[in-house]
Amino acid sequence: MTKLVSCPHDPNKRVASGMRPTGPLHLGHYFGVLKNWVEMQENFNTFFFVVDWHALTSDFEHTAHIKEYVEEMVKDWLAAGLDPEKSAIYVQSHIKEIAELNLLVSMLTPVSWLERCPTYKEQQQNITDKDLSNFGFLGYPVLMACDIIIMRARWVPVGADQIPHLELSREIARRFNNLYGAIFPEPEPKLTPTAKCPGLDGRKMSKSYGNGIFLRDTLKELAPKIKGMLTYAPRARREDPGDPDLCNLYPYHELLTDKPARDEIRQGCVSAGMGCADCKKILLKGLENFLAPLHERRAQIETRPGYVWEVLAAGKERAAKEARLTMDAVRQAMQIAY
Repeated sequence: MTKLVSCPHDPNKRVASGMRPTGPLHLGHYFGVLKNWVEMQENFNTFFFVVDWHALTSDFEHTAHIKEYVEEMVKDWLAAGLDPEKSAIYVQSHIKEIAELNLLVSMLTPVSWLERCPTYKEQQQNITDKDLSNFGFLGYPVLMACDIIIMRARWVPVGADQIPHLELSREIARRFNNLYGAIFPEPEPKLTPTAKCPGLDGRKMSKSYGNGIFLRDTLKELAPKIKGMLTYAPRARREDPGDPDLCNLYPYHELLTDKPARDEIRQGCVSAGMGCADCKKILLKGLENFLAPLHERRAQIETRPGYVWEVLAAGKERAAKEARLTMDAVRQAMQIAY
């Protein structure tokens, strides 16, 4: 069993964040989320969780794969550097107090708050192959808020585009506190640097688009992906100059290539001194070097059957303790501890 070492208990240093188990993680997940989680665990009291109930809001008809996705995603987390001795890593549905808090908080959350949620409107319009007419999909921001406030987290790592979603969690916490007394900190955004990770075809990187570079991709799998990757479309011939600022590939050099090499790539691109094929070879080597330690850690995890569930059991123990303390206070404040 993984043993959790003691973490700082300063409430102002507490961080909570989660991720839906929807399939293999790609570079966008790493540079947009995981990299920041790994850094935060060194200086914060961190709670990171798999939000498997959230996966049901849009995939309630297809649940057989969720357990596998949970395990595989946590393997990716650990391979990326999350340390179960520094962070509580657990599954949302293993903490039943979250469901109780979700029920109680839903009583005081106006429907109008949920209907104005930007993601609700956007996904209703754009996702046409799934049934999003269920109560759970409308109410998922309440469940998301409960994931955060039940751990009494002060900070939530988010990108700038997610601030409106976090604001709803703040409003829910504020309304509860105004009605029943100050139980919850109002969670604040811990802004994470924006990492541009376009898909192989120039669209947003997504498993559903089939355009992703995944953390578990082998060199054999990566090579044809990078070879066929969209670069700068107007550059039709080798002797045509390119534009790194408009190239689909160059953002990866910003993430994976050191500055002197990037400067050479930029100069070679704009002067047509370097072709896209040469640029792709450099990127492929950079990806190989970046992914090698992740693959090594993942291979070690694969040799230990059941290890992931040991990690999740240890994380559950710590998270459940916090959740019980919170719910005791909630019931007392609402005068329903009878």
